Amino acid sequence: MAAKRSALAGDDVARRPTLSAIAERAGTSIPTASKALRGGTDVAPATRERILRVAEELGYAPPKSAAAPQESGLVDFVLASGESSWTNRALTGVEAAASDADLDVVITLVREESDWVDRVLRRSSCGAILAVVQPTRDQWRRLSDAGRPVVLLDPMSSPPPGVGSVGAMNWQGGRSAAEHLLALGHSEVGVIDVSDSFEYSRARLDGFRSVLAAAGIDLAASHHTHAGWKRSSGREAALQMLSASDRPTAIFACTETLALGVYDAAAELKLSIPDDLSVVGFDDLPEAGWASPPMTTVQQPIAEMAASALRMLLRIGRTGDGGDGHAPREELATRLIVRGSTGPVRH
Repeated sequence: MAAKRSALAGDDVARRPTLSAIAERAGTSIPTASKALRGGTDVAPATRERILRVAEELGYAPPKSAAAPQESGLVDFVLASGESSWTNRALTGVEAAASDADLDVVITLVREESDWVDRVLRRSSCGAILAVVQPTRDQWRRLSDAGRPVVLLDPMSSPPPGVGSVGAMNWQGGRSAAEHLLALGHSEVGVIDVSDSFEYSRARLDGFRSVLAAAGIDLAASHHTHAGWKRSSGREAALQMLSASDRPTAIFACTETLALGVYDAAAELKLSIPDDLSVVGFDDLPEAGWASPPMTTVQQPIAEMAASALRMLLRIGRTGDGGDGHAPREELATRLIVRGSTGPVRH
């Protein structure tokens, strides 16, 4: 029996595609194929894509030793933008958790003119936290082939199999915003969100709508719009909504940047907040407290989320959690912070 098992194992090894077979089919040299499969940065994108496609077709899997996370005193923190209060709070959380683990944080900003994956893979780090970053399929494969553990912070879409993520209870946050406005007597409400392409934005909207539905209230199509990320877009969306004859008495904006745009529109239309219009945001960044009046908002614990993402990354690196296709997922609680931008509906 033992001899039979040994023969079977030998057959498996014999059937495993070799680097030379991959290189031959892809029309490259063996060193080039090896570099691409290791996530090397000095391979042309088209060549890398061809090699990875051939490897996938042949069923190639890198040896476990090649896929193991590298020992390092560094952790990568990849950001879509470095100019926001959200980023500052996230960085505070990552740095605190990294300090506890005796690690240094390397920040990489996603830029159109260069490939952030190349920059990450040039370094030997214990893994990467991607904050509101959506990698392409090719980028995911290169990170995986290089054996670089990854955790998504505030994921924009469902992570690939085996990739961990940390976010907030966005659905519950949307519910708490709606419950607050309905308790104040608002039945004509509006929603301005980022996009239905993003998981967290959909969750906030769905939570909000669930409360309205339970109260027998429909969210009118004219009272809901996608506005992207910019404050100016929030202003434009709110102007259109508030200029209509059936304007809402309250607006839930799914980010505070959009909510500040609602403030701008209200000022332009000479509507008083909260006497003429109640406004609820989402995040609880410093800008919410600085607004006039201070903004009622749904607080998500951004620093704590970032710290949890780093601790999850280290666990994955040590234990391989998530390697079996079951991605670890954490959602931290949100809570409503009531300030001066919401009040009873005026009849």
